[in-house]
Amino acid sequence: MAKSKKSATPINLNDPQYYLNRELSWLEFNGRVLHEACDDRTPLLERLKFLGIFNSNLDEFFMVRVAGLKQQVEAKVTLLTPDGRTPQQQLDDIRSTLTPLVKKEHQHFEQVLRPLLVNHGIHILDYIDLNQKQRTHLNSYFEEQVFPVLTPLAVDPSHPFPFISNLSLNLAVVVKNPDTEEEFFARVKVPSVLPRFLPIPPELGDQNNDKPAHWTGVPLEQAIAHNLESLFPGMNIQEYHPFRITRDADLVLEEDEADDLLLAIEQELRKRRLGGSPVRLEIQSQTPEIVRSRLLHDLELTESDLYEVDGLLGLRDLMYFMSLPLPELKDPPRQSVVPLRLQRLREPSLDPDGLETDEGKDFFAVIREKDLLVHHPYQSFSATVVRFITHAAYDPNVLAIKMTLYRTSGDSPIVNALIAAAENGKQVSVLVELKARFDEENNIYWAKRLERVGVHVVYGLVGLKTHSKTVMVVRREKDRIRRYVHIGTGNYNPKTARLYTDLGLFSCREELGADITDLFNFLTGYSLQKSYRELLVAPVNMRDRFLALIHREIENVQNGFSGRIVAKMNSLVDPQIIATLYEASRAGVQIDLIIRGVCCLRPGLKDISENIRIISIVGRFLEHSRIYYFHNNTQEEIYIGSADWMRRNLDRRVEVITPVKDPDIAKDLQEIMGIMLADNRQAWELQADGTYIQRRPYDDSPEANSQKILMNMALRSSGVASNLID
Repeated sequence: MAKSKKSATPINLNDPQYYLNRELSWLEFNGRVLHEACDDRTPLLERLKFLGIFNSNLDEFFMVRVAGLKQQVEAKVTLLTPDGRTPQQQLDDIRSTLTPLVKKEHQHFEQVLRPLLVNHGIHILDYIDLNQKQRTHLNSYFEEQVFPVLTPLAVDPSHPFPFISNLSLNLAVVVKNPDTEEEFFARVKVPSVLPRFLPIPPELGDQNNDKPAHWTGVPLEQAIAHNLESLFPGMNIQEYHPFRITRDADLVLEEDEADDLLLAIEQELRKRRLGGSPVRLEIQSQTPEIVRSRLLHDLELTESDLYEVDGLLGLRDLMYFMSLPLPELKDPPRQSVVPLRLQRLREPSLDPDGLETDEGKDFFAVIREKDLLVHHPYQSFSATVVRFITHAAYDPNVLAIKMTLYRTSGDSPIVNALIAAAENGKQVSVLVELKARFDEENNIYWAKRLERVGVHVVYGLVGLKTHSKTVMVVRREKDRIRRYVHIGTGNYNPKTARLYTDLGLFSCREELGADITDLFNFLTGYSLQKSYRELLVAPVNMRDRFLALIHREIENVQNGFSGRIVAKMNSLVDPQIIATLYEASRAGVQIDLIIRGVCCLRPGLKDISENIRIISIVGRFLEHSRIYYFHNNTQEEIYIGSADWMRRNLDRRVEVITPVKDPDIAKDLQEIMGIMLADNRQAWELQADGTYIQRRPYDDSPEANSQKILMNMALRSSGVASNLID
């Protein structure tokens, strides 16, 4: 039996020295993404993809996190973070941490990846390296396709500095009047409506190269730069320099003052399209001082907002090359399988009695047998979640469908199924969260479309984001009404379900159905619901329940029993949860955490967190599922749901965590976490100083890639083991 090892010396567990900074921890995560681009075990085009993800992540980080810190500095906010930093100190530390990362990514692309691409027949050329035939082709393309789209903008006393749109790539151009010798400054925007990389026909390739070329081309900005004479006829082009800016793009919404939430968000979206204040300027390192000073002055930025790079700007556009038909340079094809229990489903019966046939069961009969767990992307989202909702839309015995939508795809089959359900006379209620960051416009579109066909649409709650992933189907069955629910960890988005690892639980247990009914009454009506039978619901009871579960493990250890917590989530930030985990560690509770992104807890601190181990898994799929396991003196409890251990999830969002009651599913979830904890390929171990060390197989031990193992497990469980991934 484990013994309590709590120190006799009182310790202030809220001391800033025991906490890592949220922003710096996020940069560590993005550094792990960058590592995948630098790891020669990663297929070549996947390395370009990870470079693109690294840059796309950075863009959002500046648009939201850095922009927010700059606003705090301007407002003279002095409140310290749990780790003891002011907003200005965080901005300073972000820059000092990020500068070497940016240098590393560009050096790796220019010095390693570009030569490797050439070896595999992919030539991202500079315009000056083109032969005459290639130049002639590109010049013709420029005249026909590019030139009509361009708008050169002069900058002088009669032409004020133009508005530069968010994330746009531009050319700062200096031209000279040959008659007066006077120089002028102009800006040319590289149009985002055109491909960033312009391909050149293979027959115009370098005849001296003995290797076949799969793709040859140049960046669009270089084709524009070498044809600037067309834009400034009669002027002498003195120089040109690419630059890129990032603006504050977070919505500022005073919900309490908004009479109409939909209208308020639409107005804020119009402001976002124009963009908020600039927060970052990216230029090439060889840009002369006079040009960089001019840009900084006109954009009202300082040197601390300037990031210099050697090479191409905007490497997020490297995702373009994933479209090349070169499977040997990519990960093996992803195979999503249909769970064995769902492989012989029949379509909804037209028999009003809903009688089953010998040809297979319907979806609802499968759930009535026992709860069903699905694991995406290893198991098909379309053949499980989408089919469940579609099945309900056409089943004549279904009376109502209720659902929360946080993010969904642009051509959502789920929304189409909800529309079909409404047209089939079913009662359909959907809470569409309009405040889902960067998906607001998409959600407004779907909300209006749903309303037009008679769906009851609710636009979220004032002061709270609805982040829960829940569906309830109400069905008439003989002499009773039965409720079927799906509670998930991820969005109802078929596109991201191919890339994110998520879990979903199907059940028709009465307690869950009653809880979900109460939840929807809270979301759509007036309800002061304070208790739920089984669910952990934020902001109602989730924080208290999680704290109680951790304290129960502490009490078990103090009573001479063992204590164990294993949790998987995206981020761990909440100070109260962290302090309570420290208490548990000091008591002797063994704690393993799998945290993909931000983690503010310091593991391995003497007398504080010696019993806490933390890993992050970064790989082919984005780890997104949330699982919480508590040993409970051998009466194990395990939960899944939508919430991380962050203040926003526990206090400012509507979140749902469900207990898993089925013992077989509970074992499956424990196995999933065990596989992840044993990962020695994609796992990184968090150190007490906030850095991460990537695991490697010891000596001759085999590589344990958790995502590959889980993919093969799904294949075996569905009867297609012959297609295992190597």
